[in-house]
Amino acid sequence: MSDQNENPVEEPLNGGSSAGDSNAAGENASFVEDPGYDNAEGISLEDADVETSLTDADLSFLEEAESDLAAERLADLQRVTAEYANYRKRTEANREIERERIISDTVKILLPVLDDIDRAEKHGDLAEGSALAAIAGKLRGVTERLGLVAYGAAGDVFDPNQHEAILQQPTPGATAETVLDVVETGYMLGLTQVRAAKVVVAVPAD
Repeated sequence: MSDQNENPVEEPLNGGSSAGDSNAAGENASFVEDPGYDNAEGISLEDADVETSLTDADLSFLEEAESDLAAERLADLQRVTAEYANYRKRTEANREIERERIISDTVKILLPVLDDIDRAEKHGDLAEGSALAAIAGKLRGVTERLGLVAYGAAGDVFDPNQHEAILQQPTPGATAETVLDVVETGYMLGLTQVRAAKVVVAVPAD
């Protein structure tokens, strides 16, 4: 008859491992691979050489890329510089045109006075040293400082772009259309025609 006090062998519950297995697992879990662990060929990963040198082809490619980039940046700079120069020219030209327009509108108010002075001069009313002559000289000086230039004189070649013919006079000996007399003086302000000169034109006689 077997001894009932004999301790039976304890079986692990739920398929668990025995104490020996647990100790083995603990020993395995405590193992950590050293980063410097040698590989199969006996070469340390930390000591592995890394290829860092560039070939001649690589250097040539980099130099070509750098040259192309520099040329592109230079072209951009030249384009921007040209655009800015053109912008300044247009701005200055527009400013000058606007200035001439404003002055032209102002001096047009004075043209009748200038015409009266011209008529008085033709009739000999602007005697030297007279008060009227002094006023006429000051007014003409002001308009000249503004850039107003008078044109139109007898003997000038007739130009339909600058002269307005109010009468054509057949004249013996005339070989071309010329200004015979100026009825109203023409005026220019820079490149702007303020008023065309009204003239009598001498034409060849039949």
